[in-house]
Amino acid sequence: MGQTIYPAPYNTIVQGRLKRKLGEFFGLTNFGVNLTHLLPGSSSALAHCHSKQDEFIFILEGTPTVILGTEEFVLWPGDCYGFKAGTGIAHQLINRSDLEVIYLRIGDRTPGDQVEYPDDDLQATQLQNGAWLLTHKDGRSYSH
Repeated sequence: MGQTIYPAPYNTIVQGRLKRKLGEFFGLTNFGVNLTHLLPGSSSALAHCHSKQDEFIFILEGTPTVILGTEEFVLWPGDCYGFKAGTGIAHQLINRSDLEVIYLRIGDRTPGDQVEYPDDDLQATQLQNGAWLLTHKDGRSYSH
């Protein structure tokens, strides 16, 4: 649980998150589909926004809190929400309930994405091969 590309100390934010990359099982390359479980108290990610890649979530079980910029609201099973790229509005899901949250996350894989983390000294750049380069906001690299 909690698998992540985040360097320390940010890697602890996703402890209690389990992602299953369903799309990769079928060889999908243009978009990703993840089945994600959030244990009570865990988060989907750091608050972040994408420059090019849209994200969509569909809640299967539980009641996650969505952080969207300075707003917060709760989603219920059967609810969905989309996070459009390029808005500069950061988003994050947090499980503040006592029960597990399960949701589907679908995201496109438009190349050349940049991810900003407004609350943290972190930024991510998608490389040409699809891998992510994570650096401090001043460009210094993190050592793993």
